[in-house]
Amino acid sequence: MKSKATLKQIAKELGVSVSTVSKALNDSPEISEPTKIKIQEYAKLKNYKPNSIGLNLKNRSTRTIGVIIPNILNSFFAKVFTGIEKVADEKGYKVITCISNESLEKEINMLEMLSNGTIDGFILSISEEAQKLQQFGHFKSIINDGTPIVMFDRIADEINCDKVIVDDLDSAVNATEHLLKTGCKKIALLSSIDNLSVGKLRAQGFYEAMKKHNVKVDDSLVILTENSEDFNDKIGGFFIKNKPDGVFALDEHASVTAMKLGIQNGYKIPQELSLIGFADGVWSRRMTPSLSTVSQHGPEIGEVATKMLIEKLESKEEVYTHRTTVIKTELRQRDSTKKLL
Repeated sequence: MKSKATLKQIAKELGVSVSTVSKALNDSPEISEPTKIKIQEYAKLKNYKPNSIGLNLKNRSTRTIGVIIPNILNSFFAKVFTGIEKVADEKGYKVITCISNESLEKEINMLEMLSNGTIDGFILSISEEAQKLQQFGHFKSIINDGTPIVMFDRIADEINCDKVIVDDLDSAVNATEHLLKTGCKKIALLSSIDNLSVGKLRAQGFYEAMKKHNVKVDDSLVILTENSEDFNDKIGGFFIKNKPDGVFALDEHASVTAMKLGIQNGYKIPQELSLIGFADGVWSRRMTPSLSTVSQHGPEIGEVATKMLIEKLESKEEVYTHRTTVIKTELRQRDSTKKLL
């Protein structure tokens, strides 16, 4: 059976952009007649067939958004998706969602698969492996081919696209200051996401707050790992040996583990041990005692990211200035922290 060519393959072999190929095959007046004929004849020769989802030939739009999230088990990403779907539905767009499972290879494959005429643009958060290896060329390639991207939460500064982030650094400063103001003197910093940009920003915020209040950081109270397995290996015996009176945990796994071990080791919470976690899933409210958290407002992030992407897709402007929108977090005080007087 003769294989079918893709838009991307045709573009690469003819040395033009995917957008140019798409417009030529749709008989767009924007493309010169010689170029149009050349592309159409080559596509016919290579047995090109339009994507099964199909393009709207009138406006060359699928009205479909591709969403790539790193981890479906993370309640934050689930909340972001609810915001994406809400706005997409209101604006008449469909959503195709893929999970990278923190894999660079999967992330690349998904981008290539969906950018072949299936979707108009992407909303995504970068995989753990891509951030660890600092490999972002696949995003640049997609953008250069004419498909816009909006990144959220985990972003790459070197990629020229719209971005939606939370104030990770400032919110970490505020959370740390809250622990200090309630009387904590030996605050532990716990993280299993130190390889991610958000993890590094949160840790930076902790150190800045401690410096601001002239409190020396005890290195024995700091556990920064790149995954939950390493974190579990290092946290054993931590509370017995170091006796912290406060914990600032930078991710869901570190938050839950710290609370569990604190209780197992006989700490009275919050009288002897105050905890703030950087997550706001349902579990944080249902734990006993309930956990104080930094809420990232996931649905709002999804809504803003989708509005930004659709605005760009429907804009008639030739030159588009890329924007970064910062969503403010909120410290939600529950039973794991003392109340400020």
